[in-house]
Amino acid sequence: MPKVVFCRALHPTAMEMLAARPDIEVQLLSTEFRGPPMTKELAASVGDADAIMVGLEKVQLDLLSQAPKLRMVSRFGVGFDTLDIPECTRRGVTVGVVNGANDLSVAEHAMMLMLAVARRTTEYDASVRAGTWMIQTGRRMHELSERTILIVGYGRIGTRVAKLCTAFGMKVMVHDPAFPTPRIAADGHIPAPDLMAAVPEADVISLHCPLSDETRKMVDASFLKQMKPTAWLINTARGGLVDEPALAEALARGTIEAAGVDVLVQEPPNPDNPLFKLPNVVLAPHNAAAPLECYAKMSRRAVANILDYFDGKLDPGYVVNPESLGRNAPHAALGGKNSK
Repeated sequence: MPKVVFCRALHPTAMEMLAARPDIEVQLLSTEFRGPPMTKELAASVGDADAIMVGLEKVQLDLLSQAPKLRMVSRFGVGFDTLDIPECTRRGVTVGVVNGANDLSVAEHAMMLMLAVARRTTEYDASVRAGTWMIQTGRRMHELSERTILIVGYGRIGTRVAKLCTAFGMKVMVHDPAFPTPRIAADGHIPAPDLMAAVPEADVISLHCPLSDETRKMVDASFLKQMKPTAWLINTARGGLVDEPALAEALARGTIEAAGVDVLVQEPPNPDNPLFKLPNVVLAPHNAAAPLECYAKMSRRAVANILDYFDGKLDPGYVVNPESLGRNAPHAALGGKNSK
């Protein structure tokens, strides 16, 4: 019987999916669905695990070395920068993500940050609560309509953001080397194959690309200096895409006007993070995918990836390293339903 270690409990509908499979042993490290990464607890339990379900826990060489039976990692999310994908692939470990489950929620969150920046929502909320009623100083509010947005990353989330921005009457530019310019143009948007040439034209830049060696700190001091002084930066992707000290300086000096940030380099952040002192940045605690509806969809997909793996029918569309599927033969090696 294959064993699966879950770092945390998921939505009840997903746990019911597991309960319906008595042929799979489940070890649950925590019944809480929130909290810091359970790195130590996972390391202590992974020795005899055939699969694990992780959130923000890191799956690197040290953990993999302690898991000789491990064949599948299901991540509760779509990002995989906390996982050593090359090492997983080398060891024949399939890595599944919840593609498609959080697209709408994150896209809505990006629009929320955009609107909050445009209308100074958090500043005016604080003003009303303090009895000031209306702030008479600082930057002006703006409409989104007619503003030009540059969407960096045209995957599942970026495409949704582009549609929402179009509905708001915005002019949409798209940069993504993985998508041919005719495809972007056919969707009604302006292709921007040269990123740095497009940056000075944008009123808003929204990041929707994965974190990698190529994209780490892509938004640095030189990038920010190329932006309009009236421009806004929105980041719902990964904190590591941005050089945070450079962003804080740019916001403080007026190099750019404002920012909406859902993700930080260090999470939870240090209380002395310079972004916290700035009124022209709207901050969120990496909760773009936190709505209950999204949580349920992500939970069911994360569990389905594990069950489908054991049944030998995991769709490569949910796999980061699909080349691993051909080597694992999970239904034969782990005694799934189709074993002979």
